[in-house]
Amino acid sequence: MHKSPVQKLIFIYNADSGFFNTIANSFHKIFRPSTYKCSLCKLTYRIFKESFEWQMFRKQSHLNMQFLHKNDFDSSFVSKFNHRFTFPIVLVDTGDEFEVFITTEELNELKNSKELIELIKQRIG
Repeated sequence: MHKSPVQKLIFIYNADSGFFNTIANSFHKIFRPSTYKCSLCKLTYRIFKESFEWQMFRKQSHLNMQFLHKNDFDSSFVSKFNHRFTFPIVLVDTGDEFEVFITTEELNELKNSKELIELIKQRIG
């Protein structure tokens, strides 16, 4: 778990980017929500748009946040840091390395965006 000062939080969804992937993910959430594999998506998005609570938190927060899909993260960072993570996950970019801020298992246990926001606030201090 992270111990260094937070320069940026990196939220990585367990979904790939792209128009067709977005459409497929939306339909998956509608028709088979119990088998949908991205708890971070479920926490921060409704079917087609960001949840109101999460949107307000992002806009009002002074945290530097970056949002990536797993294929974007893999292509941009894995070779540089030589890490393999499970997804979804929230990482801290300390400037030198990535540290785990919220694990996949923790994200899977959260019930809604309010719980995610409270956990972030609690861990930031």
